[in-house]
Amino acid sequence: MSLQIHIATLSSPAGVLVRDLQVEIAPGAVHTLMGPSGCGKSSVLAAVCGTLEPGMQWSGTVHLHGQRMENLPVQTRKVGILFQDDLLFAHMTVRENLLFAVPAGPAATRESAVQQALQDVEMQEFANADPARLSGGQRARVALARALVARPQALLLDEPFSKLDAALRERMRALVFGLVRSRGIPALLVTHDAADVAAPDLLTRLGDL
Repeated sequence: MSLQIHIATLSSPAGVLVRDLQVEIAPGAVHTLMGPSGCGKSSVLAAVCGTLEPGMQWSGTVHLHGQRMENLPVQTRKVGILFQDDLLFAHMTVRENLLFAVPAGPAATRESAVQQALQDVEMQEFANADPARLSGGQRARVALARALVARPQALLLDEPFSKLDAALRERMRALVFGLVRSRGIPALLVTHDAADVAAPDLLTRLGDL
């Protein structure tokens, strides 16, 4: 099943940012939004996950696996999001950061999910590490693991590679796209970098709408 987004209008107090955006993202696909700063790219993601800032307004619909979700509470939408900044909890170990995101259930099942997530991003040896002692790339991988361990049904990517150096950016891009494909998660990526585009036919330029 897919993630279907129709934004009739998305406005800030200064005026309309986005008009008539329609995107359908298949399971395992990464659709990219590009456009100049301030055109509403990140606000589209916020509309989808229900975290638009006060003063922002939008009209339209969002369907995930056939269910309308624009009026659902944020915590029930089952949408994960990965930002430029890793936003790891400084007072928790890597393992505790991931455990925080695991859905409720038996302790052994939750612990197993954490270990699998660490293995997926090749960070299992850092389970008890202090996030502050990790490199930028390692922190980015932990943030990705935390987003995925919550078992999201869709993933929003808000320029998650922008603060990484070129070589690390390429590796993280391959890791994220690979996990999205293998798990069959529809993903929407906001970026300024054309190298982040997964496929030319999965690209929308907001400035062109």
